[in-house]
Amino acid sequence: MEIRINKFLSEAGVCSRREADRQILAGNVTIDNMLAKTGDKVCDGQVVCYCGNPVVQEDEKILLAFHKPAGIVCTTQKREKNNVIDYIGYPKRIYPVGRLDKDSEGLLLLTNNGDIVNKMMRSGNMHEKEYIVTVNRQVTDSFLRGLAGGVPLVELGVTTRKCSVKRTGKNEFKIILTQGYNRQIRRMCEYFGYRVKKLVRVRIMNIELGDLGTGTYREVTGAEYQKLMQLLLDSSNAPVRAGDEKRNDSPENKRQKAGYKNRNGRKKRTD
Repeated sequence: MEIRINKFLSEAGVCSRREADRQILAGNVTIDNMLAKTGDKVCDGQVVCYCGNPVVQEDEKILLAFHKPAGIVCTTQKREKNNVIDYIGYPKRIYPVGRLDKDSEGLLLLTNNGDIVNKMMRSGNMHEKEYIVTVNRQVTDSFLRGLAGGVPLVELGVTTRKCSVKRTGKNEFKIILTQGYNRQIRRMCEYFGYRVKKLVRVRIMNIELGDLGTGTYREVTGAEYQKLMQLLLDSSNAPVRAGDEKRNDSPENKRQKAGYKNRNGRKKRTD
């Protein structure tokens, strides 16, 4: 049986398919002592090495829920001293499902199953992620309406999808997203002149952070895993790639681009 090299690496728990493609291009992957190329296929009996170490496919499917502290980086790269893999110290090879930026905390899933990663993180599959956000000043109705209605992220050339937002305190709100742009919530708040003081992810699809202690992890329960598989049943598992979601060049977005400066300049205020 043949399997594409990036899928082989993801199913072995080395990294996601997208990261596997990057590692192949970087010359870190070999098949029978020959440098692998993007699109290569692996046959039974062939020896695949990553950074000089043989890769063995893992039969056990691992899915962990981890309460990431602020300051920990969602990467498998050892050169990052605060990488999440070294922090957890799990005995088998795993990698993060998506990212949670260094300054944020809360629920992070880790797995050795590349198909789960692709199905969960692809924006087009519309899977929910829920956050509790504390900002530097009072949350107003107009601010919440602005977040919910879609926010132009000019630096990224996109406008966010409409989303669910609810006030949970004087300076705090809950937001549910189906996208995962780089520092999305922070950028959304900055657009309206707010600064995020604390950001905690409390749910990914049906898996909740609950009372899991900061810096600790647990195995996802059988019931949670079964429900997750049901939710992922009709989801695309094509590798997540930059630019999957169409850039929004609507007249409104163009007007916002014209009047909006970068984060070091003035931000448009609506309240």
